[in-house]
Amino acid sequence: MKKVFSQTMLAAAALVVTLSVSQQAVSASRDHITVVGSSTVYPFSTVVAEQFGKTSGFKTPKIESTGSGGGLKLFCAGVGTQHPDVTNSSRRIKQSEIDRCAKNGVNEIVEVKVGYDGIVLANARTVAPMKLTRQEIFLALAKDVPNPNGEQELIPNPHKTWRDINPDLPDTRIEVLGPPPTSGTRDAFVELAMESGAKSFGWIKAMSKSDKKKFKVVAHTLREDGAYIEAGENDNLIVQKLTVNPTSLGIFGYSFLDQNTDQIQGSLVDGQEPSFDNIAEGNYPVSRPLYFYVKKAHVGVIPGMTEFLVEFSSDRAWGEEGYLTDKGMIPMPAEERAKFASDIKGLHVLKGL
Repeated sequence: MKKVFSQTMLAAAALVVTLSVSQQAVSASRDHITVVGSSTVYPFSTVVAEQFGKTSGFKTPKIESTGSGGGLKLFCAGVGTQHPDVTNSSRRIKQSEIDRCAKNGVNEIVEVKVGYDGIVLANARTVAPMKLTRQEIFLALAKDVPNPNGEQELIPNPHKTWRDINPDLPDTRIEVLGPPPTSGTRDAFVELAMESGAKSFGWIKAMSKSDKKKFKVVAHTLREDGAYIEAGENDNLIVQKLTVNPTSLGIFGYSFLDQNTDQIQGSLVDGQEPSFDNIAEGNYPVSRPLYFYVKKAHVGVIPGMTEFLVEFSSDRAWGEEGYLTDKGMIPMPAEERAKFASDIKGLHVLKGL
């Protein structure tokens, strides 16, 4: 235990040495760390914050679930204690967000990948699990889809039931509860599931090269006729709704499935089950990396920032047998963990995408 403590303190000391003059200029008028962002990363960040609060002697960080886009908007609003110190994200930051940060004086951002997650389509355990392809997901949820008569044209989505898409699927109304546009889960879902489903049609795949803007509209625009329901950033609320309406599906991160297996089950996608092993081995097709972003100017000024980052990047937290795996996070390979732990230690600033 003494060895672990001494290693933590040495790592923390190494971080302090890297502080710049500009960081020292930030006035410390807040005695706790504030973290905003992704609802998917929220439970992982909360566990680290609770562990940190119990063992470090610093106040427990305040974690708020705002969605990835919402968190980055708050994070990029400026430097100073009225702005968040860290933002979680279930997608990588966009160049437009880096530019917004810079415009508001947030010039030094440290990017940290924390692990991997799968995006699941789940339903209640009281009915049979769904077995879907990415093409079927696209045909169920896209606003405009290929004409069922085989002509190479797009028409408003006519599919009312899953059986309308495939006679082997249930004769139940298509109703999918999912995240809003501010969510990183929504961004990742349309990129990983909807885009792949759209590209299963050769003429739409060709569009992705000939007219990228039109392809993005086709692949990313979800239905607005009630088949897709924006259910907010509260994934626990989606779980509750699925138990009330067993014929509905919900979209959220694997960790929420893992924590609610007594109530819900994940759909197979392209024959692959959304399991820890399948995501870790790259077999499950709808999976993505998770991140958090650190405002370097706040490190060494807001009490506990250095030590919190050391805790999050420790093997006991994000390692293969770390406590975050108990919450459903899929750990990075050892070499990736070493790379991002080094980025944290040196406070390596993101230069752009």
